[in-house]
Amino acid sequence: MELAKSLPAIIVRGTVPVPNNDFRIEVGRKISLKAVEEAEKNFGSYVIILVQKNPLIEEPTTKDIESFGVLAKIQMKIKLPNEAYKVKLSILSRIEVKDYFITEPYYVVEYEEKDTIMSDQDKEVTLVKMVVEEVAKYGQTILLPNNQVLEKIQNGITSEKVCDMVSFYLKISEQEKYRYLEELDLNKRLRMLLEDINKQKMIVELEQKINEEIKKSIDENQKEYYLREKMRAIQNELGDKAKKEEEIDELRTKILKAKMPKNIEVKALAELSRYQSTPSAMAESSIIKSYLDLLVDLPWHKSSKDNYDLKKVQQKLDENHYALEKVKDRIIEYLAVKIMTKRNPQTILCLAGPPGVGKTSLAISIAEALNRKFVKQSLGGVRDESEIRGHRRTYIGAMPGRIIKGMKDAKTMNPVFLLDEIDKMSSDFKGDPASAMLEVLDPEQNANFSDHYLEEPYDLSQVLFITTANYLENVPAPLRDRMEIVELSSYTEHEKFQIARRHLIKKQLKAHGLKDKDFEITDDAIYHIIQHYTREAGVRELNRYIGALIRKGIKDILLKKISTIYIDDEALEAYVGKPKYTHNLADAKEQIGVATGLAYTAFGGDTLPVEVTYYKGKGHLVLTGKLGDVMKESAQTALSFVKSNAKNLNLDPSLFEENDFHIHVPEGAVPKDGPSAGITIATAIVSAATQKYVRKEVGMTGEITLRGHVLPIGGLREKSIAAHRSGLKTILIPKQNEKDIDDIPEEVRSALEIITVENVNEVFKIALK
Repeated sequence: MELAKSLPAIIVRGTVPVPNNDFRIEVGRKISLKAVEEAEKNFGSYVIILVQKNPLIEEPTTKDIESFGVLAKIQMKIKLPNEAYKVKLSILSRIEVKDYFITEPYYVVEYEEKDTIMSDQDKEVTLVKMVVEEVAKYGQTILLPNNQVLEKIQNGITSEKVCDMVSFYLKISEQEKYRYLEELDLNKRLRMLLEDINKQKMIVELEQKINEEIKKSIDENQKEYYLREKMRAIQNELGDKAKKEEEIDELRTKILKAKMPKNIEVKALAELSRYQSTPSAMAESSIIKSYLDLLVDLPWHKSSKDNYDLKKVQQKLDENHYALEKVKDRIIEYLAVKIMTKRNPQTILCLAGPPGVGKTSLAISIAEALNRKFVKQSLGGVRDESEIRGHRRTYIGAMPGRIIKGMKDAKTMNPVFLLDEIDKMSSDFKGDPASAMLEVLDPEQNANFSDHYLEEPYDLSQVLFITTANYLENVPAPLRDRMEIVELSSYTEHEKFQIARRHLIKKQLKAHGLKDKDFEITDDAIYHIIQHYTREAGVRELNRYIGALIRKGIKDILLKKISTIYIDDEALEAYVGKPKYTHNLADAKEQIGVATGLAYTAFGGDTLPVEVTYYKGKGHLVLTGKLGDVMKESAQTALSFVKSNAKNLNLDPSLFEENDFHIHVPEGAVPKDGPSAGITIATAIVSAATQKYVRKEVGMTGEITLRGHVLPIGGLREKSIAAHRSGLKTILIPKQNEKDIDDIPEEVRSALEIITVENVNEVFKIALK
């Protein structure tokens, strides 16, 4: 009969059919059962057999199926008790899939039969002869059992059949076997077959050699076992229960199971022999035992499987953290690179920012999102290099360093390892721990990290190191150079509000055993706490106040027998007392000699009024308000600029010779320093000297030079937030900070008029009336 151009297809996995062979399979999946029944019913028992790429996929799509298969005929079919079929097929020829006619409820494919390409006949004869000789000589070891290949190929069959039969029964992987299906040139197929036969011969020879070595090792072990048992019996007769011998046997088993690198395993077994021969009463015995326990407990090969689903990682990070978009994007980029390169990116992340902005909790979320173990070592107050590198084992009480200890706790080779407060390390006569950290955090070196206690190199290259710091200036430059800095700035009031609503309240309710319906707080009350009870960059204090509200509410529930706690901004004082803070607000009226600057503190941004007055004197400059050296220099520079440009500013030069100028920054108990108050001080001086009012809605930040140039500043985001909070309408910033405007939150950016200036004269024109 003439075959149809489209036939039902059986999808097989874990095996590859080859023409000129009988093929037996068990058919159990619905798509294949239907194909078998349809082939017998309507297609004369002819069927296409296709190979599944990944055998683990239960419901394959067309992308999961190889393009080459075979045309076969069903010879026999037996129904099994589990409703599956055991089918015997005769493989007729190779085919290539042209298209999938239908895919449900079973596969029907449009195919094209592929003929074998015959090229150089002399080469073909030679290759076939070589294959037959190899099979005759090594067939029992390189071919699958229960085959009759040798008998069949010696009966004078064609070269193509010889190649197909031998390749079908050869002990090679199914992926390697598929190459014979898609290769149409017979001579190439025969050459591949010879290569695979030689490879199998080498594997067999290697297995025989290993078996001989194992047999020899077993004989030696049996001898050693006999002697140990004899020794144990003698010790039992002497009254010694041989506890140490049991301990040694247990340690030896653990060492061999730990799969250490060969050189370390050899050293561990050598140390075990020393331990065996060292009396328990000696201090050396406990030192060796502690060392062996560490070697056994360290992860040498075990790794956790990363979560490669970027959407799930993004979802996990978004669930745990509001805002912080740049940081979350960086983590997604890290995983994307790992997926693309199939290896760990050589990256050390440093989360830098004020206290309480979520650096540590973000590191924990990264570990959860990546499906990795999380370990943390706090470096605050570390001043001894041995805290990082460990102590040498020559000392009694020696211990490994914090890095190796963290890896022992992680129990995997690829944890997320948080080095907290890296800026708090210090050094003394015992060494510089920051220098020891250079090797840990250098991607080019940490594959062979050296710990004094361990004495052998340890691979840290798979670890995702994350460090945290409050002040990057405290981190030595060489150490900072090895890290990728990811800055977390302070939260805006809106962000704090969202964090409280989404996370803090739920967390505190769970901690205090309440349900959502038991506690209600208004939005205004949350904003009131943020503005008048806390002054911080992060949300720690906000979290404490929410906890305090809930605790006092629980007391009311139990004492006053109320069912629900309701808190609005008017009820706050009754629960947590009077407000602690009032932010500097914009002046209600315009003044002479008072300009509003913008400051960046550890708790975020704030406004900073600068007051200037003058009185009869001898041209001296008086500075008050607990100013730092840099700010004092800014004041002197600003006054010098105004003096040198007196004529251009329509000022009488004698004004500065006959009067003393007093510059004061209020809140004198609070230290103030930094290079961004120059234009504020200059504006206040000119206002006092010219008796012109300073516009009350204008704030400014920027350093000044003797030529009047305005230099760039830092912390623009926090300063802008402070200006908006204080009721300012316009802020003046250096021209070179124009690129940082995008970092300002949208709700702040849209409410402020942001003007960039290059020269202080531009500031005077805008700020002075």
